[in-house]
Amino acid sequence: MKAFLLAAGLGTRLRPLTDTVPKCLVPVHGRPLLDLWLDALDRAGVAEVLVNTHHLACRVREHVHARVGPPVVRLVHEEELRGSAGTLRANRDFVAGEDMFLALNADNLTDFDLGVLVAAHRAGGRLATVALFRAPRPSACGIAEVDAAGTIVGFVEKPEHPAGDLANAGMYAFSGEVFDLLDGPEPLDIGRHLLPRLVGRAGSVTVGDAYFLDVGTPEALERARTQWTGAAR
Repeated sequence: MKAFLLAAGLGTRLRPLTDTVPKCLVPVHGRPLLDLWLDALDRAGVAEVLVNTHHLACRVREHVHARVGPPVVRLVHEEELRGSAGTLRANRDFVAGEDMFLALNADNLTDFDLGVLVAAHRAGGRLATVALFRAPRPSACGIAEVDAAGTIVGFVEKPEHPAGDLANAGMYAFSGEVFDLLDGPEPLDIGRHLLPRLVGRAGSVTVGDAYFLDVGTPEALERARTQWTGAAR
């Protein structure tokens, strides 16, 4: 199995830290987010990971080249940011022949077992399976409406009046047919452009009581460093 680890973001909300440290290498208790994700992907049975780079790409390249152990990492540099869905489309050959693949936002911190997402996708037989979490501020997130069978029946990015609090956690399992829906100019985003097209065709899992936090602000990063235990589930 293969995965995309989407790591090319600028991390502007974390400045000045991210002026010198790429967001995916921001450490929590001495371990970069990138390494935490690669370890989680290894535990889930992922053998090869494509990591996209942009800001401070040389730092990411140096870190990956010094890393020992699975999974295999392939770096793809983006001179211009393609957007999360644009990265998938531009590198569709990476997962050619795979029955499914994962795509993950590298700027989140979680101990959610990715094997749950993989198993749900294989059991559900859908075009996509999306991990969801309970958002404390739903209007700041992409909010999904889910029916009793777990099918996503509505999705709105950062709604002014959210229909609920089940939010996109930036962890996806996709079948190859999803590439047929990736059209339009770049930057092309999974949340804004792809997920609305998957309404009625995507299943969902919730992260449950797993730890989950977007560490995109200094306040969130400090909270993560206070709360995070690093326990694998």
